[in-house]
Amino acid sequence: MRFFLWLLPFLLVAGLYADDVTFKRAEAYMQSGSQSDIFRAYNDYKNLYLQSMVSGDEKLKIDSLQGIVASGTKLDIDIDKYEKELKTLSSKITLSSYNQPEPKPMKKTKHIEDVQVGVLAKLQGIKWRDNTLVLIFEQPIEAKQINYFTLHDKKKKRYRYVYDIKTSMLTSSHNITKKGISQIKIAQFNPETLRLAIENSVPVELSHVVNKATLEITFGSESSTRKALEVVEKAVPMPKTTRGKKIVVDPGHGGTDPGAIGYNDHREKMIVFNISQELVKILKSRGHAVYMTRDDDTFVKLSKRTEFANDKKADIFVSVHANSVPNGSANDVHGIECYFLSPSRSERAKKAAAQENSADMSDMNMYGKDSYLNLLNHHNIVASNKLAIDLQRGMLSALNPKYKDVRDGGVKEGPFWVLVGAQMPSVLVEVGFLSHPKEAIRLADKEYVKIMARGMAEGIERYFVNNQ
Repeated sequence: MRFFLWLLPFLLVAGLYADDVTFKRAEAYMQSGSQSDIFRAYNDYKNLYLQSMVSGDEKLKIDSLQGIVASGTKLDIDIDKYEKELKTLSSKITLSSYNQPEPKPMKKTKHIEDVQVGVLAKLQGIKWRDNTLVLIFEQPIEAKQINYFTLHDKKKKRYRYVYDIKTSMLTSSHNITKKGISQIKIAQFNPETLRLAIENSVPVELSHVVNKATLEITFGSESSTRKALEVVEKAVPMPKTTRGKKIVVDPGHGGTDPGAIGYNDHREKMIVFNISQELVKILKSRGHAVYMTRDDDTFVKLSKRTEFANDKKADIFVSVHANSVPNGSANDVHGIECYFLSPSRSERAKKAAAQENSADMSDMNMYGKDSYLNLLNHHNIVASNKLAIDLQRGMLSALNPKYKDVRDGGVKEGPFWVLVGAQMPSVLVEVGFLSHPKEAIRLADKEYVKIMARGMAEGIERYFVNNQ
């Protein structure tokens, strides 16, 4: 702690000079529109947010939160807590002069970065006119108030069309329905921007025009969108699989530390060991060099687990755990979750981390004074986030065809000490809740374990393919 206090003034001074550079870099990443660059922008905004907490700079916090929300929304990251904090802060403090630019649009209107308008128009109504969605405002709007851009998630086969409109506050969000379109939603993106987002599994042909006090968005025919999809799919080659990676798999707990004890006395240390063994077998069969932090029922200190991975010069570190909640909630709480290292503000993440961290407090003492500062420029946060997303998708894709009720608990940030010190992308997988009767029985079932391990392996390989 003394070290931290001694370094703090220098960190704050350096931060004053670095903030503007980091913001400009993040803006440039956002402007490129590629998913990898948006991940880099998200990381920069997160670093600035951490810096704002150290310095107590409320304006910097608002700026960074705006960036986190904008980039996190595009990446499908859980940013609910950031949105709530931003809303609270924005109601107290004048918004930042920084603008968070969107990815470069595929189709774009005339757009001025700093949109200067007088009194912001309020949305008065929404209606359909044949295939045209009409947004009606209380007063005339201008084309320069509209920023239109598109996003394509190849993995999810999802197309997203976004209209950001400089306008006044909308009291609540609205879902709009149209046959053949997955989702149309309009909501307040920030206090000065109304966002209309159109999502679909195939491309949608759209055109729009500003007509005095209306924004009119016309949807094309189904045949034209199907033709567009065929062109896109032909243009995107399938990537080749990557082999020969070094992977360290860490079965949580062990020995004197049983971990969670759940339904029918299932013990976390044995459940995760069996899953880890199956995962290692699959990965080795696919040509990877794979190591386990423990090969039997022994206890390994948290610091020794990442030290082992560092010594092996591993490409990734995957720590496997199982979750649990008190008896009162046991029948209601279930699902798979993936975490990457971050000082989380989520109560759910804090509880999960406290449960996993409790075994070896000495490691917290060793890492505690430095870990927070290390996170300010932790170069593996972005990669770990990507790895967590691919692992989560891999498990769910493998399990869902046979087990329809497997819950997606999401990808989250968490202060898990077993990940501190890893010099490579690292994640903690919560394979399910041992406290939930059905999930505990499944986690002890050999067939379920094999399918889950296969999904984890496919998620890991997908990560390597996309991040060569």
